[in-house]
Amino acid sequence: MKPETKKVLIITYYWPPAGGPGVQRWLKFVKYLPDFGVQPIVYIPENPTYPIIDDNLVKEVSDKVIILKHKIFEPYQLASFFSKNKTRKISSGIIPNQKKQSFLDKLLLLIRGNLFIPDARVFWVKPSVRFLEKYIIENNIDTIVTSGPPHSLHLIGLELKHKLRIKWVADFRDPWTTIGYHKSLRLSNYAAKKHLFLEHKVLNSADTIIVTSKTTKTEFEAITSRPIEVITNGYDNEVVEKQVLDVKFSLAHIGSFLSDRNPGILWESLVELLSEILDFKKNLEIKLIGAVSQEVLETITQYGLDPYLNNLGYVSHGEAIAHQKKSQLLLLIEINSKETRSIIPGKLFEYMVSNRPIIAIGPNGSDFAEIITNTNTGVFFDYSEKEKLKKVILDSYNQYLDGKLQSNGVGLQKYSRRSLTKQLVELLNK
Repeated sequence: MKPETKKVLIITYYWPPAGGPGVQRWLKFVKYLPDFGVQPIVYIPENPTYPIIDDNLVKEVSDKVIILKHKIFEPYQLASFFSKNKTRKISSGIIPNQKKQSFLDKLLLLIRGNLFIPDARVFWVKPSVRFLEKYIIENNIDTIVTSGPPHSLHLIGLELKHKLRIKWVADFRDPWTTIGYHKSLRLSNYAAKKHLFLEHKVLNSADTIIVTSKTTKTEFEAITSRPIEVITNGYDNEVVEKQVLDVKFSLAHIGSFLSDRNPGILWESLVELLSEILDFKKNLEIKLIGAVSQEVLETITQYGLDPYLNNLGYVSHGEAIAHQKKSQLLLLIEINSKETRSIIPGKLFEYMVSNRPIIAIGPNGSDFAEIITNTNTGVFFDYSEKEKLKKVILDSYNQYLDGKLQSNGVGLQKYSRRSLTKQLVELLNK
């Protein structure tokens, strides 16, 4: 007899046509869940305010998923009255450097951090609980998953857990109070304590917690004794036609380039190589693909690197994959802070299967450094290793001139989306 299909309700904010990294994790889990006997039911906002749109991702939604939608009220819709551009950037996590924040920047951050706790989607909690409580009972659903950020979605899980006898899995794509931008929100003492209180309550109420890195697991273990499972992000087998490598020595950064991800050691290394190597000037290309903060662009100008900059802006996910496969080197940069050691950028895994070498810069002890080293897909540098970085760029350049620059990754299969979904299903069935 064929086993009964298990129904799982997944509560997420980001879903196609949303673009950016936040949508990829559950879009891909949902793609493979039916292969393991799980019927995914995805609950999303009916009228969201997404900072990035990628209509091409709609075609990737599984035809086996059941989609539930309910209206959401978001203050960003009102805040955009003051400045649509600034509101969109703050919503996507691009927060200006504190020294360069305008009065409007400070006001928007003050409102965002102190009036809407834990975030601007908090008004979706109560109507969602009312809507989903009825649906869960009528459809005999025994397992729900909440995915954050936004962490308001975990409050939906918290309320449903309180009202119903249901298994609740809280998935943290990023940490809560220790994430890099949390300190930039200009929180009052009350707001900071409220965040900590809600984080503690969620972590001690969920049946199981999923995190994406070992450091986040360690941080959460100090707060809760609930079981915590590490399931990283991963890569999918994207159908992209074979790419011809860039003619120039291209260093490509794909994804949001935040103000605090502004690696002086990289810009300094490139400037020195430009002055020391005769033909470096005619071959260098710095490709930035995705949202880039004004501070990063200004720094590139200050270093005199504008002539080598190719700022492409946001492109579709498919185009981003193509650029990953044809760029000579791929840049992965994280903020130099102990709070960001747990961050494993989702694009790392797509980088790893692109067959292009990765140059990664981040804080000492970063979780993604271990992954890059173990898979032989690139070299990691902390922010004190400028000379080492410069040497690796030079070595890579010489390999590029000889037509021998490539990556030879090992042990990548464990990070495939299908393998990770199998790990998720084993957890859901416990």
